[in-house]
Amino acid sequence: MKTGTMTLFLWLFLLFLVLLIVLDVAMLISLVAPGDERRQMIVWKSSAFTLLSTAGSLALEILVDLASNRPLDQSNPFVQLGVMSLVFFLATIYYKRKYSV
Repeated sequence: MKTGTMTLFLWLFLLFLVLLIVLDVAMLISLVAPGDERRQMIVWKSSAFTLLSTAGSLALEILVDLASNRPLDQSNPFVQLGVMSLVFFLATIYYKRKYSV
C-alpha cells in the first residue's frame, strides 16, 4: 500500500470513530431528555427496537460460537456499542418519520 492511501484510510477510520462517539453521546442525551408524549413514544420504540436487535445479535453470536466450538469471549464491546448507536439512530429516524405530523 502506498503511504497516501494509508493516510486516507487512517483519516476515514478516525472520522468513523468520531461519528460513532457523537452518535453514542446523542443516544444517551436523547434517552434522558424530557419531551412530549409523541417524542417519548418515538424514543421508547427506538429503544425497544435497539434492545431487541442487540439481544438478538448477541444470542445469534452465542449460537454460532457454540456450533463452531469457538470461545465465547471474542466480542468487541466498542463494536457492539457502535452498532447499537447506529441502530438507535436509524430507528429514531424511522419512527420520527412514521409518527411526525
